[in-house]
Amino acid sequence: MSAQRKIGKCIQCDNEVIGQFCSNCGKAQSIKRIDGQYILSEIRSVLNLEKGIFFTIKELLLRPGINIQKFIIEDRNRLVKPIVFIIICSLVYTLMQQGLNFEDGYVNYSFSEESTATIIFRWLSNNYGYTNILIAIFIAFWIKIFFRKHNYNFFEILILLCFVIGVAMLIFSFFGIIDRLISLAIIDKGFLIGVLYISWAIGRFFQKGKIGSYVKGFFSYMLGVLSFTLVVMALGAMIDWIK
Repeated sequence: MSAQRKIGKCIQCDNEVIGQFCSNCGKAQSIKRIDGQYILSEIRSVLNLEKGIFFTIKELLLRPGINIQKFIIEDRNRLVKPIVFIIICSLVYTLMQQGLNFEDGYVNYSFSEESTATIIFRWLSNNYGYTNILIAIFIAFWIKIFFRKHNYNFFEILILLCFVIGVAMLIFSFFGIIDRLISLAIIDKGFLIGVLYISWAIGRFFQKGKIGSYVKGFFSYMLGVLSFTLVVMALGAMIDWIK
């Protein structure tokens, strides 16, 4: 007579489990210990040319509108997750900027050294991952106004912006590298191209081929950055006044 198999509870759905996998949710009841092979597999999954970071960058550079629409409506496994993507791209920009020390014109500030606004902007310039997400919220507000006839909600627009701002950060990084390596002052051209890419990508997402949609995309971005800056300045001034 065979030995009775041990019955346990699923760690995910609390269903009774016999063996290594839950018959209800399919969850493995034990996972492999983290080792070097696990770390390498995680790196490969991020760099995967079919669904990883390089594939995502290529698709967003060539066909941002249709790829982001598919991500929102059809398939959310084809591209890198948007929050992860914008954080990785922002980290690349930060590492390149600090390593090569090219002129940082993305978040500019010029206030009294002791002002709260200066402290806030300094923190923002050192944490571009969070900064870009915050700026995206303001840009999304203006996109909702300019493209109010389209049936995309605020959070779907944030997904769009996470992708396109992430690519823009890579564009800024590329021109910053060229600026330093060959001593060619083109970093300002890189920021212009990055902004134009964002405007173009927004327009392709909403109304492909219509010049008006690209113009609205440009003004959405510029007004979003402006309103974000004004809010930070007002917040800093209010804190200084209270102090």
